[in-house]
Amino acid sequence: MKISEISIRRPVFATVISLMLLILGLMAALRLPIRELPDVNRPVVGVSVFYRGANAAVIESRVTQVLEDEISGIEGVEKLTSSSLDQFSRINVEFSLDRDLDAAANDVRERVSRVSARLPEEADAPQVTKVDDAAEPIMYINFSSVGRNALELTEYVDRYVVDRLAAVPGVASIRASGGRRYAMRVWLDREALAARQLTVTDIETALRRENVELPAGRVESTEREFTLRTRTSLDTEEDFRMLVVGRSPDGYLVRLGDVADVRLAAEDERSLGRANELPGVSVGVIPTSKANVLEVSDAAKKQLEAIKETLPEDISADLNIDFSVFISESMKKVVTVMLETLLIVLVVIFAFLGTLRATLIPTVTIPVSILAAALVMTALGYSINTLTLLGAVLAIGLVVDDAIVVLENIARRIEAGEPPLLGAVRGSQEISFAVIATTLVLMAVFVPVSYMSGTLGRLFGEFGVTVAAAVGFSAVVALTLTPMMASKLFAGGIHRGRFAQAVDRRFQILTELYEASLRRVMGTSGPRKVVIAAAALTTLVIALTVFGKPVSWFKLPQEFAPLEDRAMMPVMVSAPEGSSLAHLDRYVRQVETVMMDEVRAGNGRRVIVRSGSFGAQGDVNNATLFLPMTLWDQREDSSQQVAQRVRARTAGITGVRILVMTPPSLGMRGGGRPLQVVLGGGDYGELAAWRDKVIERIQRENPRILGLDSDYQERKPQLQVRIDRNRAADLGVSLQDVGRTLESMLGSRVVTNFLRAGEEYNVILQAREEDRATVDDLGNLYVRSSRSGEMVPLAALVTVEESAGPSSLRRFDRLRAITLSANLAPGYALGDALDYVEQVIREEIPSGVQVSFDGESREFKQAGGGIWITFAFALLIVYLVLAAQFESFVHPLIILATVPLAITGALFGLWLFNSSINVFSQIGGIMLVGIACKNGILIVEFANQLRDRGIEFVEAVIEAASIRLRPVLMTSLCTAFGAVPLMTASGAGAESRQSIGAAVFFGTVLSLALTLYVVPALYALIARNTKSPHHVSDLLDRLSSASTVPADRQST
Repeated sequence: MKISEISIRRPVFATVISLMLLILGLMAALRLPIRELPDVNRPVVGVSVFYRGANAAVIESRVTQVLEDEISGIEGVEKLTSSSLDQFSRINVEFSLDRDLDAAANDVRERVSRVSARLPEEADAPQVTKVDDAAEPIMYINFSSVGRNALELTEYVDRYVVDRLAAVPGVASIRASGGRRYAMRVWLDREALAARQLTVTDIETALRRENVELPAGRVESTEREFTLRTRTSLDTEEDFRMLVVGRSPDGYLVRLGDVADVRLAAEDERSLGRANELPGVSVGVIPTSKANVLEVSDAAKKQLEAIKETLPEDISADLNIDFSVFISESMKKVVTVMLETLLIVLVVIFAFLGTLRATLIPTVTIPVSILAAALVMTALGYSINTLTLLGAVLAIGLVVDDAIVVLENIARRIEAGEPPLLGAVRGSQEISFAVIATTLVLMAVFVPVSYMSGTLGRLFGEFGVTVAAAVGFSAVVALTLTPMMASKLFAGGIHRGRFAQAVDRRFQILTELYEASLRRVMGTSGPRKVVIAAAALTTLVIALTVFGKPVSWFKLPQEFAPLEDRAMMPVMVSAPEGSSLAHLDRYVRQVETVMMDEVRAGNGRRVIVRSGSFGAQGDVNNATLFLPMTLWDQREDSSQQVAQRVRARTAGITGVRILVMTPPSLGMRGGGRPLQVVLGGGDYGELAAWRDKVIERIQRENPRILGLDSDYQERKPQLQVRIDRNRAADLGVSLQDVGRTLESMLGSRVVTNFLRAGEEYNVILQAREEDRATVDDLGNLYVRSSRSGEMVPLAALVTVEESAGPSSLRRFDRLRAITLSANLAPGYALGDALDYVEQVIREEIPSGVQVSFDGESREFKQAGGGIWITFAFALLIVYLVLAAQFESFVHPLIILATVPLAITGALFGLWLFNSSINVFSQIGGIMLVGIACKNGILIVEFANQLRDRGIEFVEAVIEAASIRLRPVLMTSLCTAFGAVPLMTASGAGAESRQSIGAAVFFGTVLSLALTLYVVPALYALIARNTKSPHHVSDLLDRLSSASTVPADRQST
């Protein structure tokens, strides 16, 4: 007994199945976390080493390279990058997505421990840490004041705001930036130190020795007990000034205030922090990796409102940047698109069926199938994100297909005179093979998508599984609930009103016209020349699609993802190497003025300025400005248009490099510029020479590549301090003392900390500003001889040479590397830019230089090859599934012939919408494999049934195509028009939705238009000698029934 018959015999059973799927699916959907995208963060382990006194070159050769050689052999390493700076080495080990982060970190620790003995003795022990790529703020809150300076404002935020925001459920940490934190600054007077024969080391030792708090036991009596505390810690400026640091040659005590200016001041004054041209402190809210981003954002905003009520009158708080807005708005748009799609699909169904009763039956399939898919999502640990919601939108047009096919076949048999109950049973059984076949094909299409490697596989795996699960559950509903509802709702027959009758008459006319045209094409005696021409055309399309790179037909650009309007515009300002913060700020204010004009025009909310990178302190010659924009429906210009205008207005500002950028799509915040090409080799000098040739040619030939630069800056002014080791040894001076003196006096050094009103702050040593203004000041510093105890000036030990050199040395996959990076002009696709740059590199650079890619360029390169392999595997899997179902290797070829037609339509749609080949349009192309095959399955399967009934071959093909015209049109138009809201989307994330919508709509329409003739023509041409899938089974049954075996032989 078939499942459809069971459902008709037991209607309550069929209803309960669907209700259980609906209820359990709803419960699962409510428990799913919400985020912008699936979790695509790669396991990254960091290794850092501090080597005091070593320059970048020594760090690179003696520390970084040694560690990389050992780490590179670990299983699963996909990318190895490092930066070697003065006194510091940082290595990032990026693993494949399927690697467990804890296991990877343990492997790195084990390899690092092996090689630690080979590192310089003076270097600190390597620190291995797990890097959380997802630890990025979802919002920045700005605090400003008209009555407090930066120190006082930062103090207030640290004490009364940070902890309250950190207490919000789902918040992992709080990141403050732009402020100036208190510290006890000890500005040493070198002349006073020398006069009292004290060194920096003496001061540091005294501060660490005396600034402690020690337990001193307890006092006990018969009645009471007291705990003793020895109060030796330093808390105030006066405490520090009165600290005894030594004795002068005449025996008097020397206090810290005698040799230093001690004040409570800013920990770091080499920073900029403004919002709308006013000083401010930004606080970033970082959610936990598994948190619901929108819930955390809402809770943080509520906490912010509560904080505002307690703020002093002179402090104001504003939400500077809110990345959750894009997530929220894009999801709202997708939900709106989902409702629009549902409405359109229902209208299409009603237009074909003409009755509300008939429309109700496939309508029920939509919520059951979509919500049931949430069960699979929960079991696999998926989330509700823009991609799974996008899958649900596209699934709406697909999940009704099976119900439509079953319903149409049942209605046709009832109208032909069969009793409704019998018509429901026979109609569902007759079409069950086609339903299962189309369902398996659609699900099989997404198997390769789910197994794609890398970021693309993780991104679209959830999308593919969501669609496949919804389609799978729709088949269950179509074969259980649909026939049962048809047997009940059509129990008294199908009564059509005037509208339904009018629809039937017009559709009957359309069917007759189609059948007549098909007979002319097919002929009554076999295929005519037109059929052969159609088959030849199909073969040509297949050949061109597979071998001819169809992208070139429409000259479509290629990129990793369409550039989205994310309501954010960052601008980077870089002054020449060696520039001061004040010099940089003069130019930053000019750019700030231009961006403020956009705020006044209503395109932006505020302008935020930070020196270095946003949220971290960087070199003082770099600054980043942000323009958070107003919501999409509140402005006429897109972020790209605003960026073009700002780029044009700042082009006249000379003396600095200004880069106006647009954030990358697919949530790759922090991913850098889209164009990133890495030159790898054995010598930085040679690489720099080749880099200069490439940059010079590109800047001369291609104005669409903007702000091309490299990360190797060998022009940074430097002072090379060379220590005479022999002289130092003769005088009894250790190199460590020399290095520490230079670091403390000319840089700054944290030597201890102190408590102030319950909060801990740093104590920082540094020379007075006037004692570190010239090169000569370096030689006037003193160290003590361990042999004689005498003071030795550094001028007797060191020589200073002024030079220009790199501030950092980078490596990429164990090679010395220089990365070229740039932005692209609007409309210039990443694929075209990479093709051009690769051509220039081939012509300008010898083959010995290794060329790699990073950032979005790397993702594009990996996705480009992977998607076509996935497409090929999808075709192969679909072919094998069809071959197994039809018991034929010929019938699947007929069905798959529709795929190139669909892909051609998709390319035409992308060209018409001025879109590109990207991961979204490519996923749409993979979907079209299943969508296009579906129509062919309906025609071929029914033609086989008619041939089994003895109908003549050509007549069977014509009748099958004519009878299946209505379900083919209904299912195809539901899918096509279901993609219309995506194709016409607007608002947050619209560019991605438009890309996949255009591909699906035009691919489905063109496939439909040609399938109605190509499939029958090809079937008539090559399937004449094929057998029914049930041929062997039927033959075996006939042989078994005809065979007469004697009873005595049966018993033996």
